Amino acid sequence: MKETIQNIVEAIRQSRTVLVVSHEGPDGDAVGSSLGLAAFLRAAGKQATVHLADPVPELYRFLPGADQVVATIPDQDYDLAFVLDVGEFRRAGKQFGSFKRIGRTINLDHHLTCENFGTYNLIDTAAAATGLLVWRVASAYGFTADYDTALCLYVAILTDTGSFRYSNANREAFEVAGLLVEQGGLNAWSVSEKLFESQPRKRLELLSRVLPTLEFVRNGQVASIAVTLDMYAATGTDAELTDGFVNYPRSVAGVEVAILFRQLEERRFKVGFRSKGTVNVALLAQGFGGGGHHNAAGGTVDGTLEEVKQIVYGAVEEARW
Repeated sequence: MKETIQNIVEAIRQSRTVLVVSHEGPDGDAVGSSLGLAAFLRAAGKQATVHLADPVPELYRFLPGADQVVATIPDQDYDLAFVLDVGEFRRAGKQFGSFKRIGRTINLDHHLTCENFGTYNLIDTAAAATGLLVWRVASAYGFTADYDTALCLYVAILTDTGSFRYSNANREAFEVAGLLVEQGGLNAWSVSEKLFESQPRKRLELLSRVLPTLEFVRNGQVASIAVTLDMYAATGTDAELTDGFVNYPRSVAGVEVAILFRQLEERRFKVGFRSKGTVNVALLAQGFGGGGHHNAAGGTVDGTLEEVKQIVYGAVEEARW
């Protein structure tokens, strides 16, 4: 792994133009690691462009560089492309998948199901967040975090560890977070306020319609909630505001697996899984064309809500407990 990091560092030193991409439907780690990497690269004198197939969620638009993220990749040559946190290459989006004007590709990821598609692949499933892998590279480069880099990477770590509540919150996560606070001069409360104490009213209005769908199966070991297109229409919201909803059923005593059924189309649902550790939901998600981590994963299932529920509940029942 040290050799891979050194190869990446050398590739950065030799580069001038760098493209940074992450997965569709970006979360805090995807946005934070992408913007943090771009901030580091710019501080190192590189021209860095961040492309995301989907817009930066409103929750993370306070991060430095969020207003510079592009929806369309500029038609130019790039010495390097960093692909962050995607798990599977296709999740970087169709536009990036067909873009050819790239020298070398560097893959940074921590998913159990990650593909080795890069010239260099820095993959560590023990890393709590992809933002930590970005920091390993920046640190090996000899970089001391400035405010912009520190803030973005801190948010990546904070969100992917559930504010250090999840089982992936290891020693590295705590140590690097503390280092970023110190080097970047961050105010931890200010960051938490923006992330957790400033949610839009519409999110609670949507949540008020979602919580009544709560149901339990397998003697209370599995709990689920559902979000439908009708709920979005009634509240003037979209999928962006459902981030974190799955943690409500997960928080119930006795629940080992929580599920969020999120409607994409009339007969298609995104299924998000969260586990407290007993069940490897990454394996579950693979059965539905997805993937992820042991305790957090997702896939897609076609059918009506009731049909999808029966399919997913059946798979959970058959999983290794």
